[in-house]
Amino acid sequence: MDDPEQAAHAWQRFRTIMAWMILAAAVCSGGAIVGLAGAYGPLRLVTMLAVIGGVGGSVVMAGALMGLVFLSSGTGHDEDVERLHD
Repeated sequence: MDDPEQAAHAWQRFRTIMAWMILAAAVCSGGAIVGLAGAYGPLRLVTMLAVIGGVGGSVVMAGALMGLVFLSSGTGHDEDVERLHD
């Protein structure tokens, strides 16, 4: 990232995306736990941790990967790669 001002803006946008995705992961994990508890009765701690890890981890990982795509595109890295191949 050649321009420090542009880099700071891009990283701030990435952190904002990640904050929203962590909130979404918490909501999705909570909803899954409530749904499972309603279907199967009280859940053990290990089951709740597995749901948080599986559902929450998947949502956060998807957000991180998409955020990095936006970071790469927003800072001009994609155009730099295209210029190298021409």
